[in-house]
Amino acid sequence: MVSALEQNATDLEGELTWLAQLIDARFKLYFNLEGAEPTAAPEPPDLSQSPSPYATLLRELECDFADRVALVLALTPHLRPQILDVFFTRNQTFDRRFSEFGGVRKDSDGEFWPTGETLAFIIGGIDLAARFRLQALFEPDHPFARRGLLRAATSGGDEPPMKARLALSEDALALFTRGEQRRPSFGAHFPAQLVETGLDWSDLVLHPATRQGLGQIESWIAHGHTLMHDWRMAAKLRPGYRSLFYGPPGTGKTMTACLLGKSTGRHVYRVDLSMVVSKFIGETEKNLAAVFNQAEGRNWILLFDEADALFGKRSETRDAHDRYANQEIAFLLQRIESFDGIAILASNLRDNIDDAFARRFESVIYFPLPRPEEREQLWRQGFSAKAQFAGDLDLSKIARDYTLSGGSIMNVIRLASLQSLKENERPIGRDDLVAAIRTEMIKEGRAA
Repeated sequence: MVSALEQNATDLEGELTWLAQLIDARFKLYFNLEGAEPTAAPEPPDLSQSPSPYATLLRELECDFADRVALVLALTPHLRPQILDVFFTRNQTFDRRFSEFGGVRKDSDGEFWPTGETLAFIIGGIDLAARFRLQALFEPDHPFARRGLLRAATSGGDEPPMKARLALSEDALALFTRGEQRRPSFGAHFPAQLVETGLDWSDLVLHPATRQGLGQIESWIAHGHTLMHDWRMAAKLRPGYRSLFYGPPGTGKTMTACLLGKSTGRHVYRVDLSMVVSKFIGETEKNLAAVFNQAEGRNWILLFDEADALFGKRSETRDAHDRYANQEIAFLLQRIESFDGIAILASNLRDNIDDAFARRFESVIYFPLPRPEEREQLWRQGFSAKAQFAGDLDLSKIARDYTLSGGSIMNVIRLASLQSLKENERPIGRDDLVAAIRTEMIKEGRAA
């Protein structure tokens, strides 16, 4: 089986050959070499059926001719820099390089790094209309910017994007070369952590209505692309999918998000709201943008745990602080509506979520405390197969007598099991379990 890396290598060989042909044709025409006549530009390789990550991305973004030239041109210094050596050709009249070629060099002997000017020359020579059209590639709403793939690496100040180096992101380089997406590192620049689980759906005990609600998300994951593209509903429906998980703590909201990711091959990133929400004006929006910009186009699941801190009800505007807080919510509404992945908000209480967000959920799923029969199942499958039980332990009665969440039951099992191991694996009896339950209830602030 051909790997993604090998598929990319094959396709990019063709792309680089095509770019070299484009450059050669432009030079011949521009300098009237060999009696060159205006002809149609060389056609790019047909990658419509290629399964490579590079070709797949071209199709997803619906890249046109200029988009494709821009991508392969930005890749060339990393893959085949000698293709660009022709741009070192000097203007003999002025004994200097040709200004129309654009490009930047780190030093006098350094490699040629293409800029927007270089792209404009390859595509249109000195045609101003072609140049003007290309400026759209560097706008914030272009797919390159939204996906964080390609940008004009300006040095600041008033430098025009067309004069800046074409810079591919590290994510794009990883995808185009290794054939896999780079996982961002958790930190101030990306306040979200990858969460994974070694469990399976069989380990999670859910109310039937909850499980039925999850089927809506699974349907979107399985058929959303077909709905939006093959059925041409993209103009009528918002991209992505948003769901609210609500219910008491420990009822499986976070675990469910992890299992949705595991079962569908999607990464799940839990957004650390303590690093997102800031008292400084504009910082919350900046932190949120860092998450959404990275997640755009990656088929991730973003989990906003304890979402009340960010998605809570708006206050009446009484002072400047309230105005800025409401501006943050307006920004968040816009980003979550345009996000093309899956966003899951987890909250203990549905009423804690602002109505403006609630109206935008495709599904709202309740995670209730488990019923007695579900609690018994949790007790029975929660213990290790090596655990031994005393004759007086009736898990059915324990399940009926004590209303606990799945998370609390696992905490009790941990405590009772450790006590058993501490006493040379003494069989766990009813008193052991009741004592552990009381400890857990006191911890939760409930009467034991």
